[in-house]
Amino acid sequence: MADFPKLIPAFSVHIAIDPPKPVGPTATGGHLTHVSFVPNSGFIRSEPGYAVQLDAVFLHGADFIKADPDGSHVRLEVQSVAQDNSDDALVRFNYTGTIGMGGPAGKVLRGEADAATTGFGEAFTHVKFETGSPRLAALQYKTYVASGRFILEAGKPVIVEYKVSELSA
Repeated sequence: MADFPKLIPAFSVHIAIDPPKPVGPTATGGHLTHVSFVPNSGFIRSEPGYAVQLDAVFLHGADFIKADPDGSHVRLEVQSVAQDNSDDALVRFNYTGTIGMGGPAGKVLRGEADAATTGFGEAFTHVKFETGSPRLAALQYKTYVASGRFILEAGKPVIVEYKVSELSA
């Protein structure tokens, strides 16, 4: 077990999203959906004691969700920009990942009437950061993974919550 990597808790992320918009079928037989971030909302916050301190709000972003032809999984491709609250540094926050559609997360993504807040464990991502900020530059040289869930509250945008960890030796 000593040779396996370990996870270091790094960030909590909340992404407020607009309702999904279908783009259409893909060449591989699946479907493509576009989901915009609610501008100037949500956050990326460092966990207490994490080596790189970040407290940022999302300026904009979008997720292109590609459904597998059999509908059992979707693949995420997110591009976004956040701005740190302490010094206005910009951070590009991107991730790719997968979500199983057979459980509660699938109900949220399909917009089913009985969809509810989900637990962690159905959505997993690989996160990348880019920035011109010397203070935050270390983010670009680390490998991050995340587990996500959906938070649903009546009358509010859906929140995608991620717990992001640094992968370390």
